[in-house]
Amino acid sequence: MIATILAPTAGTAAVAGHDVRTEPESVRASIGFLTGDTGLYDRMTARETLRYFGELYGMDDDAIGRRIDQLSGQFGMADFADRRVGTMSTGMKQKVSLARTVLHDPPVLILDEPTTGLDIVTTRTIVRFIRQCRDQGKCILFSTHIMHEAETLCDRLAFMVRGRITENGTVAEIKGRHGGGDLEEIFVGLMGGDHDDR
Repeated sequence: MIATILAPTAGTAAVAGHDVRTEPESVRASIGFLTGDTGLYDRMTARETLRYFGELYGMDDDAIGRRIDQLSGQFGMADFADRRVGTMSTGMKQKVSLARTVLHDPPVLILDEPTTGLDIVTTRTIVRFIRQCRDQGKCILFSTHIMHEAETLCDRLAFMVRGRITENGTVAEIKGRHGGGDLEEIFVGLMGGDHDDR
C-alpha cells in the first residue's frame, strides 16, 4: 500500500508529503522499492537494466550515465555491468536490484529483506550502503528477520507477530521493557515461544 501497488481498504498514508490514494505517481517518484520479487530481465545486462529504469523515472541520458557509473563503483558492479542478468549469481542480481532501487536518488527507501541469501561480502556492501543512506537523512523502511542488522541499522524498531505490531521503540526502549537480553529472544518471547507460526 505504501508503494501504491495495493489500494488501502480504509484510511490513507503520506509518503514524502504525498498521499498514496490521491498522488500515487508522486509517491512512486519519491520511493525506491526493493523486495525479493523485484523483477530483473534475464536477457538485459545490468547497464541496460539501469538505463531502462532511469528512462522510466524520467532521468536524462547524461544523468543516467553518471548515476550508473557511480553505483557500479559503489556496489562493485564494474566487472559484470555488461553481463546479462540471467547469467549472474544471486549476489550480483541483488546488487543490480538495489542499484535500480536507488538510481533516481529517492528520499524514501522501502527495503524488504535486502540481504537474505547473500554472501558475507555482498551483505557488508549492502549494509554499508544502507547506513550511508540513513546518514544522508533518507527515510528507510527496513524489513528483516536478521536481528543484528535491525539493531545495527535501525533508529526505531517494530516487531510484527501474526500481522500485528506487538512492540515498537528504540533498541534501548525495547530492551529496557523486556529486562535486557537480545532482540531475537525478545521477539521469540512476544511470539509465545519457539514455533513457526509467524
